[in-house]
Amino acid sequence: MENFIVSIKKNKLFIFLCILAAILISISLSANYIAPHDPLKTSMANSLQGRSSEFPLGTDNLGRCILSRLLYGASTSLKMTFCLVIIVFIVGTSLGTIAAYFGGIVDTIIMRFSDVFLAFPGIIFAIAIAGVLGPSSMNVVIALAVVNWVKYARVSRSLVMSVRKKDYIKGAKMGGAKEYQIILKYIVPNIIPSLIVIATMDIGTMMLEISSLSFLGLGAQPPTPEWGYMLNEGRNYMQTSPGLMVYPGAAIFITVMIFNLLGDSIRDILDPNQ
Repeated sequence: MENFIVSIKKNKLFIFLCILAAILISISLSANYIAPHDPLKTSMANSLQGRSSEFPLGTDNLGRCILSRLLYGASTSLKMTFCLVIIVFIVGTSLGTIAAYFGGIVDTIIMRFSDVFLAFPGIIFAIAIAGVLGPSSMNVVIALAVVNWVKYARVSRSLVMSVRKKDYIKGAKMGGAKEYQIILKYIVPNIIPSLIVIATMDIGTMMLEISSLSFLGLGAQPPTPEWGYMLNEGRNYMQTSPGLMVYPGAAIFITVMIFNLLGDSIRDILDPNQ
């Protein structure tokens, strides 16, 4: 633990990125307090205005404040992203751990089931599922969760297969520990650090996938502000009002970059030799 704390103190980039990530999350949680205008209020008289004191980033084609929609969009995009990451983390890790620990027919069924999902291009499969379920934020999360749990299942399976051969696992079995106690107390704590690194780096990837489906009209529906759908709304005005695409695009780019770098920093701290 002391070495872990020392590693964090030495990694100034990690501390800086944690602060930036905390700021992003704080903005998403407090959007209704800091947004200058109602993001849903339309006013054709203010349509496609430039930057001003009243509208710091201008307005869209319906006269809505772009800054307010960006702030509320941060809440929508980050909530969907974190919800997706948590779902695939829990489902994938649980199935992978069960498959590796019990082996046999259980392992065969789970792994062959995962092979079915690997047989299709991920984003295409997600589009098909979202199209069948219907356009909505929840359906996009479900569609992407169905596609992305496989990676966590396979990684956790490989980690558990190496851990279950350790002497302390054999000692726990000889000591009379039950199966669920061995999994929760001895196996899961040893595989979680590696999975946390993957999950942190996946935040950016998941956000891009959610934004892609929203851009196609399968995610958040109007008038809900969401960065991917804001890109879709602004594409028809790229030449006359480029800010309609530049601002949400920059927000997605910066957020993805922060979480990708944060994942790299966490990996360096948890496994400096790598």
